[in-house]
Amino acid sequence: MLETPRIHLLPDLLISQIAAGEVVDRPASVLKELLENALDAGSSSIQVQLEEGGVKLIRVSDDGSGIAADELALALVRHATSKIASLDDLERVGTLGFRGEALASVAAVARVTLTSRANAGGAAAAPHAWRLGGEAGATPEPAALTAGTVVEMRDLYYNTPARRKFLKSENTEFAHCSETLRRIALAHPEVAFTLAHNGRVSLHLARSDAHVRAGAILGEDFLAESRGLDATAGPLRLAGYCALPAYSRARGDAQYCYVNGRFVRDRLLAHALREAYQDLLHGSRYPAYCLFLEVDPATVDVNVHPQKTEVRFRDSRAVHQFVFHAVQRCLAGPLAPAAVAAANAGAAVATAPAAPPLAAATPGAPLHYTAFASRPPWQPSLRVGEAPSSGAYQAFVAAAQTPATPPPVAASLPAATDDEMPPLGYALAQLHGVYILAQNAAGLVIVDMHAAHERILYEKLKRALEQQQLASQALLIPAVFSADEIDVAAAEENAATLQQLGFDLAPVGPRQLAVRSVPALLLAADPTDLARSLLHELRQHGATQLAAVQRNEFLASMACQGAVRARRLLAVAEMNALLRQMEETDRSDHCNHGRPTWMQLGMADLDRHFLRGR
Repeated sequence: MLETPRIHLLPDLLISQIAAGEVVDRPASVLKELLENALDAGSSSIQVQLEEGGVKLIRVSDDGSGIAADELALALVRHATSKIASLDDLERVGTLGFRGEALASVAAVARVTLTSRANAGGAAAAPHAWRLGGEAGATPEPAALTAGTVVEMRDLYYNTPARRKFLKSENTEFAHCSETLRRIALAHPEVAFTLAHNGRVSLHLARSDAHVRAGAILGEDFLAESRGLDATAGPLRLAGYCALPAYSRARGDAQYCYVNGRFVRDRLLAHALREAYQDLLHGSRYPAYCLFLEVDPATVDVNVHPQKTEVRFRDSRAVHQFVFHAVQRCLAGPLAPAAVAAANAGAAVATAPAAPPLAAATPGAPLHYTAFASRPPWQPSLRVGEAPSSGAYQAFVAAAQTPATPPPVAASLPAATDDEMPPLGYALAQLHGVYILAQNAAGLVIVDMHAAHERILYEKLKRALEQQQLASQALLIPAVFSADEIDVAAAEENAATLQQLGFDLAPVGPRQLAVRSVPALLLAADPTDLARSLLHELRQHGATQLAAVQRNEFLASMACQGAVRARRLLAVAEMNALLRQMEETDRSDHCNHGRPTWMQLGMADLDRHFLRGR
């Protein structure tokens, strides 16, 4: 008969090694703990040296307040800390570290040496530094150090070889260490960081502001494709950068979220941000952002995860709604602020000699050789109202209509004043029936007309459905199409849902359906394709989910089908109406799938390309 094991106390070393299993899982987690201690000490410059991906050596040097000689031994004892002293302190943690177990856990699985000089440069500065080894029974010894603290960790998992087998290659471990430093450095631009690996400096970040630090770590292309955010609501503040859909990624590796300066991976915040991007990104893409949430420390619990990467909010719903609405408003502007600023920057419109009249189209010539101006538009209207014409546009059109006799070469195109010129300017022409070319105060604007019209229709459909004002238009001749028996049954069962969406489908036979009316906004689309798409969504998700969770996805699909197609020629009035509606529509910078709808080529860009002024 087996003897029943007796309950007994574990030795201190084994306790520390168990704790190390929660805190220290790879060199990057060691580096994180040491960097947080250095920042809590008030450092302004931190140097990190690694060898063999951090497995052989991690040395972190800082210029912080240092540790007194009589406290060095305590620094390596579990649950010894200078950061909290009571439950009230724990409930209002304002430092990155607070448990007092990081150094003890690291010392349990590696060889650790501490060198520190307390209050260097102050009135009570220690005459010299002290060094203490992590082995049992060690005592502090005098050492040479100008200021701050140096923590040196060697031979990670030297006494637990089974744990060492789980480490990855040197390059992989170094990549994790580098990413850890970048995450921390993003939240502390006032601190300089230097990272060296195997004797070579791989990263140096000078002290700067938040904008410069974000550009140095995330790249200038991230800043160029992002919108700045700074929103406040009571004790909550959210600041940082939200990348536009054009900068979306195939993986979620460009998502940086901080709570009171601490990098976190919080499900609540991740859900709020995903919902804010829902109308802008395709389902398989991930947004990029760098956001800093500031809250009262008493309203957030950071003591819920061994590595402090998760938090719990006292009023989680309020935080979720605040983050969601702040980011949604940031992304929902009609046009990118930088683009509008460029269009209204007061750049003079370049003048050019008027071109001679276009030659008449040759009978029998291919369609694409015929000038747009020489053909009357043949397509039905886009059903967008043209904005009231302004004096600037009238002058613009008058100058563009060249007389039979070419004017003198000195004649130039009259320019609209900056006050009268809208952000996207006025249409010049279509390019291959796909793009609209327009002129604004900054230069040339190129618009993807299908993507732009798709966004306009989608926002109109959403707004009309929310207000229960989705107008329906009866078809003069019902569109009859063949359908499965399941589709016919679905149309009969969900007649109320279909009417709410602006459709009237009626069976006209055992396997036939007739589309009698469609949403007025989608008259230009093929009613049969719209009906088939709607029935497919009903069969896949059901009427309940289609009316709630899947509603926006279906509206986006309808908008895509109803938007103007490529190779379709537009009149100048229709092109200008599309531009005006883009300026008034939320999220008009990108279509429903996350593709950009327009781009700006400034006069400086064109001059640079053609080497003007050189």
